[in-house]
Amino acid sequence: MGQTSAGGAAPGRARPYLGSMTITPFRVAVPETDLEDLRARLANTRWPDQPVGLGWRLGAPVDYVRELADYWQKEFDWRAQERRLNGFPQFTTEIDGANVHFLHVRSPQPDALPLLLTHGWPGSFIEFLDLVGPLTESGFDVVVPSLPGYAFSGPTTDPDWGPERIADAFAELMTRLGYDRFGAHGGDWGAIVSRQIAVRHPERLVGVHLTALLGAMVRSEAQLEGLAGDELERGKRSLAKFHRLQFDGIGHVLIQGTRAQTLSYGLTDSPAGQLAWIAEKFRTFSNATTDLVDRDVLLTNVAIYWFTATANSSARLYQSSLLAVGEPLPSTVPTALAIFPDDPTLPLRRLAERTDTIARWTEFDRGGHFPGLEQPELLLADLREFFATLR
Repeated sequence: MGQTSAGGAAPGRARPYLGSMTITPFRVAVPETDLEDLRARLANTRWPDQPVGLGWRLGAPVDYVRELADYWQKEFDWRAQERRLNGFPQFTTEIDGANVHFLHVRSPQPDALPLLLTHGWPGSFIEFLDLVGPLTESGFDVVVPSLPGYAFSGPTTDPDWGPERIADAFAELMTRLGYDRFGAHGGDWGAIVSRQIAVRHPERLVGVHLTALLGAMVRSEAQLEGLAGDELERGKRSLAKFHRLQFDGIGHVLIQGTRAQTLSYGLTDSPAGQLAWIAEKFRTFSNATTDLVDRDVLLTNVAIYWFTATANSSARLYQSSLLAVGEPLPSTVPTALAIFPDDPTLPLRRLAERTDTIARWTEFDRGGHFPGLEQPELLLADLREFFATLR
């Protein structure tokens, strides 16, 4: 899957890493035998049936997945993607018994603000690759970890890795990198983890930037009482999105939260199965009728799950329920919400302000669940503008 290397230091690194815990340079190096095995498995896929005219109603259509699998087998250039990944300084370290893989790229500016970027499922650290260069040029030291159990951080041996434990681990990671205070950004699980850092370690954060806030979704008609005008219309849309999630959007939450082990046999043995499981979410999480993410980027993401065999360990994060959350603990850290219209969630500011210290609220006219891949310019500008007020 990957190997360590005695590669050079991160560009612009001004001081050595702190602490006695080992931080080891890392390079991605997938054995050729793994690539040959992948191509053979794709060529020998046993495809399911599909009723005529079904489309996307019950999941990813056979013709769609088959075309992607054919491209993956015959044309996709993993080595080119591997070279791109290895163009970023990568490291691993052990925290709380788990391996943590991360990118760490320092800005050439001496007064750079450390910024922690956290992904979710079924994404990976590659969601932020297009942002790293522009952010470092803008005066940020960028740290992009892989969640425990994901990508080159996984698999984990301990099943009990929830958002609170990950938040503590990432706070420790930033300590080891020499950062007392930093900014944090996240989407999907990354939004939950970033907010948990704000709740559990508020003194460490200058601000937190999120693209989702599940606790601020309207979940019942009672929450619409007292609203009027545009706010009422927005509340109705938020409630409609919540109902859609309940009816058609949490199948993966339930199965990964309760039967990840059973699901993992198919996803770990069949690359076509892993491809379908992830590719369907890349489209439906953004309510899209066409693919919004470049095909090579999508397949790089899927291939990372495949080569690291992390379908099971990544799914275990869902043991802590995603949607059945109670009233969240309050956060006093200045918080920005970047809201993309095609995300499956829609927060209401009035609800957000009950629990979070809202310092910025930006609503975009395009983009969905993976803005770092779909609309990187919009996300980049919002990050720059928010943290510029907090330096």
